[in-house]
Amino acid sequence: MNLYTERLLLRPWRESDAEMLYTHARDPEIGPRCGWMPHTSRENSLEVIRTVLARPGCWAIVLRQTDAVIGSVSLMRGEDAHAPLTETEAEIGYWIARPYWGQGYACEAAREIIRYAFDEQGCTALWCGFHDGNEQSRRVSEKCGFRYYHTNRLEFIPKLGCHRQVHYARLLPEK
Repeated sequence: MNLYTERLLLRPWRESDAEMLYTHARDPEIGPRCGWMPHTSRENSLEVIRTVLARPGCWAIVLRQTDAVIGSVSLMRGEDAHAPLTETEAEIGYWIARPYWGQGYACEAAREIIRYAFDEQGCTALWCGFHDGNEQSRRVSEKCGFRYYHTNRLEFIPKLGCHRQVHYARLLPEK
């Protein structure tokens, strides 16, 4: 299912996105901030699309004006989520490629996923986690209305093979 904002199309990932994903996801400033290793090849990115990004609730963030893939946004539930959730809660995750930082795209995409989660999926709460030191992600969550809830002191990050502090923020639907 596609979702639209003023500047963005949020659509399912396609295998044909592998080259563009690799271009952005090989950047060492992206993956480790989000809990995954930088991509090592186009084939690696294709495998990530097939095994991680192709699942329901994960969208490529695409500029409507140019059709360029600039990041990803996810609505995670159950085993896909990192935070412990009830059946009616979900976790949101996002990343934007470095050339597009600071232009409001992460907030724009996240706000549409928030709308979708509350209005169309009936979520009772949304969670957003960010690793210690990822100030950009913290700011996006705050701009979208999330409020700090707690910190997991040393959470194991399987894709990085290390422990990190992860901060969680929560958002409740407007009444």
